[in-house]
Amino acid sequence: MTMLDDQARAILRGNDRGGYTVPTDMLYPFQWNWDSAFAAWGFSTFDSDRAWREFETLFAAQWADGMVPHMVFHDAAPGYFPGPEVWGVGGDVPTSGISQPPVAATLMRMVWEADPEAGTERLRALYPRLLAWHRWWMQTRCASGAVAVCHPWESGRDNCPDWDVGLANVDGSGAGDYARRDAAEVDGEQRPTKLEYDRYLALVRFGKDCGWDQQTIVERCPFLMADPGITFLLIRAHDDLAALGRPLGEDVSEIEGWAAQLRAGVQTLWNPELQSFDARDLRSGAWAGVIGSGALLCWLARCERPEMEAHLARMWDAVTYGLPSSDPEAPSFERKRYWRGPVWPQMNALIGLGLLSAGRDWDEARLREETAALIESAGFREYFDPLDAAPCGGDNFTWTAAVWLAWAGR
Repeated sequence: MTMLDDQARAILRGNDRGGYTVPTDMLYPFQWNWDSAFAAWGFSTFDSDRAWREFETLFAAQWADGMVPHMVFHDAAPGYFPGPEVWGVGGDVPTSGISQPPVAATLMRMVWEADPEAGTERLRALYPRLLAWHRWWMQTRCASGAVAVCHPWESGRDNCPDWDVGLANVDGSGAGDYARRDAAEVDGEQRPTKLEYDRYLALVRFGKDCGWDQQTIVERCPFLMADPGITFLLIRAHDDLAALGRPLGEDVSEIEGWAAQLRAGVQTLWNPELQSFDARDLRSGAWAGVIGSGALLCWLARCERPEMEAHLARMWDAVTYGLPSSDPEAPSFERKRYWRGPVWPQMNALIGLGLLSAGRDWDEARLREETAALIESAGFREYFDPLDAAPCGGDNFTWTAAVWLAWAGR
C-alpha cells in the first residue's frame, strides 16, 4: 500500500495552507471544523507537530462563549458562496455562525495517545478550549434532553432525509439569485437541490438578523431538530475529553456528569414505531421517520440497543461498501446525492471505532476493509456510491486521505 500511503500524504500536504487544511482545493477553500480534526488524525501518522498545529489553528477561532464555528475564513476566496459577508459574523478572522460535529476530543485523544511525549503540553493548552466547547453544546443545544441542531449544516450531514420534516417549515422563497461553487464543480445530481439550499440560506439569514444570539436561535429559529448523530458524537467526545483530562490532573466530574445526562437524554430519540433512534423536529414534535447514518453511531457512544442490530445488518447487506448515509429501503434513498445515500469514509471510520469499542472486532475489520476497497477502487474522493463505488463529490479529499492513513489502510 506504499503508493496509496504516499498519495494520501501528498493530498494532506497539498491541501495544507500553513497551519490549517482545506477539505479540497477550489470546492472548499476554507477551514472546516470536523474536516480539520480528521486532517490532524491523518497528519499524526507522519507529522505530529503538524497535527497539533491543525487543532491549534481551529481553536484559535473559538468564540468567547465557547462555540467553535464550522467554517473559518482565513483567506479571501472570491466566488465562494456563502462567504463571510453572508454570515455577517465579522471579527479578526471571520467565521460562520454555527458549529459542527464535536469530534475533536475523540480524534485528539487518538493523536495524543499515539505520541504522549510530543503532545502533552500542547494538549494541556488546548484542554480548556475543548472543555469550553463541550460546555457550549450542553448549555445551548441540550434543552430537549438530546442534542439539537439549528441548521442542517451544523449536523455535518447536510441534506440527509433526517432534516426533511424540519426544513418543510422553512421559507426559502427570499433566497434570491446566487451561484454555488459546488454546483459548478460537481455534477448537480450529487449535490443538495436548490430548494434545500434556499432553505439553508434562509436559516443563515435568520441567524445573521438576530446577531447570532444563541438564545434567540433556540427559541425562534424555524429549524430546530434533535439529532442522534451529534448526540452520540458528543457523548463519546465527553468520554474522551475526560480521558484526556485525568492524566493532566484535571477534575473531570463535570464532564462525566454531562455524559451521564446525555446517555439518559438519548432515550428521547427512540422512535417506537421505527424501532430505531431517529431525528425529531422540536418545533412540531414530528419524527423524521428514517434511519440515517447518525443513528448508527450509537455504538460509538455505547448506547446501542438490540433493535439496532437488525437495522445495521439490513442496511449493510443492502450495499457493497460500508454503511450508507440513509436507509437503502427508504423512499428518500438516493445513492449518489450527497447525504441521501452515499457512503462517507469518515462516517465509516467513526462507526468502525464504535464497533471496536463494543468488542465487535470482526464487524470493524469488515467495515475497514470495505472502506479500503472503496479508496483503492475510486481514489481519495469525498464520498462514494455505496453499491458500485462510483466516485462522487470532490477529489483529493483531506478526510479520505486521513482516514486511509489512520484507519482504513492499516
